[in-house]
Amino acid sequence: MPYTLFIARRYFFSRKQKTVINIISWISLIGIAVSTTALIVVLSVYNGIGNLTQSLFNSFDPHLLVQPAKGKTFHLSTIDYSALSATEGVAAVSQIVEENAWITYHHNEAIVSLRGVDSSYPRVTGLDTLLYEGTYQLAAPMDDGWQQYFLLFGAEVYYNLGIREASNMPVAVHIPKRGVSLGMTMDEAFNTGYAMPGGNFYIQQDIDTRYVVADIAFVRQLMDYSDDECTSLAIALQPRANADKVKASVRRLLGDEFTVKDRFEQQPIYYKVFRSERLGIYLILALIVLISTLNLVASLSLLVLDKKRDIATLRSLGMPRSNIRRIFRTEGVMISAIGVVAGLLLGFVICFLQQHFGIVKMGNNFVVSAFPVAMRGIDFLITFLLVMSLSSLSVLLAVRKSKI
Repeated sequence: MPYTLFIARRYFFSRKQKTVINIISWISLIGIAVSTTALIVVLSVYNGIGNLTQSLFNSFDPHLLVQPAKGKTFHLSTIDYSALSATEGVAAVSQIVEENAWITYHHNEAIVSLRGVDSSYPRVTGLDTLLYEGTYQLAAPMDDGWQQYFLLFGAEVYYNLGIREASNMPVAVHIPKRGVSLGMTMDEAFNTGYAMPGGNFYIQQDIDTRYVVADIAFVRQLMDYSDDECTSLAIALQPRANADKVKASVRRLLGDEFTVKDRFEQQPIYYKVFRSERLGIYLILALIVLISTLNLVASLSLLVLDKKRDIATLRSLGMPRSNIRRIFRTEGVMISAIGVVAGLLLGFVICFLQQHFGIVKMGNNFVVSAFPVAMRGIDFLITFLLVMSLSSLSVLLAVRKSKI
């Protein structure tokens, strides 16, 4: 063992004499451990909330979304639909027709995004598993040969319209007619259709406040579209498929007349905000760690004053000043390392308990009952490097400014 490390260890762990300096050293260690624990816990909870939010978005957003590069709609006859469905890595393809609509129910009304989907839509998204009330049914045949259509509402749209599970009155859906000037009456200005409330879903506020899902045939009738006209195609990937490779294959197949968006491109604002918030968390908690290292600076400064006689003895024995400074630097780094490791272990234990037992609850009005937690190895590594870097820098400056 190097003598500098041996002396530093003796200064910190010596049991012969407990002084205020020893207490301050332990306070410094505890401060670093607590700030490290806070970093791990906050980042893990933020990861958990981010994963939960992302999973909710993913239940509504497909893996890939195909849209025309120009214009609003396209015809399936203009693409090789069968080749698209057979592309390696593609599990399912669903047709979508989406348009803003004005819906009325009793005396209540709302402007919504009406999304018409085909029978493959549940294979592309997980919407059928997220219904709070009702069942996933968008159309049903009637005795007279007509189709009875149903609407699935975002939860906030559902309750703002005053719809209840036992409601048996149809909802009126109004969409402006294409290619005509605004008429003087409702019949002249709008195509109107009626559908029964089929249920509601809880996903995410931005979705719950504006989306209504309907059968694609119902929406095509309101829009005066042909049977093969779409506004977009939703693509689901196979479990082990590489999203980038499949995206490139779809682009090659469809050409420049179409855009292909992955989930990041479908929700760019959310992902950018999530990353910037994560960076903000690192910066704020790094400031807390930096403040906690002030105790370490004070501890080393007082230790230097307390060990003046030892320093004089070591100097008289011929020890260079650089080695004496190394002793105190070693003690500072040792305190930091012990504090960081203890903080990482404590943070792991807290997150593990929350992950498996849900100790801290969120309440009954949330999607999950307890705060979600997701531990990542990169967070532990970055936290270790961050805390050790700040602590080592503080120790270096404190020792350099000391009168040794």
